[in-house]
Amino acid sequence: MIKKKTNRPLTKSANPEPKDTTSIDWIIWAAWADRITFEEIKEKSNKVESEVIKIMRSNLRPSSFKLWRKRVNEKSIKHRKLFEYSRKSIKKFNLNEKY
Repeated sequence: MIKKKTNRPLTKSANPEPKDTTSIDWIIWAAWADRITFEEIKEKSNKVESEVIKIMRSNLRPSSFKLWRKRVNEKSIKHRKLFEYSRKSIKKFNLNEKY
């Protein structure tokens, strides 16, 4: 059977969300996720940012930890206040566009 190619992207998650929000697996998953802020991680798992960093440091390979830290430091969306600010600027930008 030949599959028809479509322009739609496949949205299968290669890394599904772990069920237990207090497990280390969930914390690592949430820390890698771009749309989950440190504040949300604290609400669900009761771990502050410094504890998440310690968990990531002890459970990831050194090169993976460095990549994650670089990614978190470059992106402004891991903190709720900065994330909301960036979303407002995106919405404002999109409203000003004329097609």
